[in-house]
Amino acid sequence: QVQLVESGGGLAQAGDSLGLSCAASGSIFSVNTMGWYRQAPGKQRELVATITSGLRRNYADSVKDRFTISRDNAKNTVYLQMKSLKPEDTAVYYCRGEVTTHRLAYVELWGQGTLVTVSS
Repeated sequence: QVQLVESGGGLAQAGDSLGLSCAASGSIFSVNTMGWYRQAPGKQRELVATITSGLRRNYADSVKDRFTISRDNAKNTVYLQMKSLKPEDTAVYYCRGEVTTHRLAYVELWGQGTLVTVSS
């Protein structure tokens, strides 16, 4: 069984920094694109940032220049460093990973979600 486990998040004040991490575990052959998405109360889930196995990055316009996505391929882990946080960044943040298992099956995985709350 393969899974994504997130950590980090919590409470912050506007202007603060927070970090999230997400590790893939299980019978993994490779982890392809990984990313972070978020869902604010009453809103649809939206893309925050993605990073390919070749370290190509993509960001939502709302977080460019404030958030940084990175990954450690040896650890099958993706990180999201968030700075200059704003109240509108408040949301549940979900990690997503495209995993190829040892049986060469493609699996799309989602983490359990972690809440980030930014107060003004």
